[in-house]
Amino acid sequence: MAYLRVNAIFTQLDPDLSAAEAHGFATGLLCVNDAIDVDYWLAELPHDDEISNETELQALSRLFDETRRLLQSESFEFDLFLPDEDAPLTDQVVAFKEWCQGFLYGLGTMTGIRIENKEVREIIKDITEFTKLGIEVEGNEDENAFMEIREYLRSAVLILRDELNQDVEHVIH
Repeated sequence: MAYLRVNAIFTQLDPDLSAAEAHGFATGLLCVNDAIDVDYWLAELPHDDEISNETELQALSRLFDETRRLLQSESFEFDLFLPDEDAPLTDQVVAFKEWCQGFLYGLGTMTGIRIENKEVREIIKDITEFTKLGIEVEGNEDENAFMEIREYLRSAVLILRDELNQDVEHVIH
């Protein structure tokens, strides 16, 4: 799915909502409870307008369903939904920060989760710190550092999903 196409749908719904943030939110929800459905996700997203266009609704449903499938995949296919690597690094970092904010919102939306695992708490703390990244980036050093952080987060999300989804009965919706 093309990031720019999906991002245009979200910014039409709410100018302050990006595809990265919405995907992070969906991922956070699914990390806690992979039985959440697309209607719940769409209803919980902040937006000014209703999604009335069937093509747009299908695109967003595909994004959500594909996210669930990739999170459940044993072949480590999951990735963050961000602008392509050929987009300006600043745009990628801004979207990354928005993805992290959405992810934390998704985790926070799921009431009743108890996080007792120290590794899980550390990962969530790291993701919180990622929301504070500076956007003044340029050059190969910053690009390499960003790629490392992005790969860490991709792996960390899968760890969180494995840990948090073990006990889904504590989340009731």
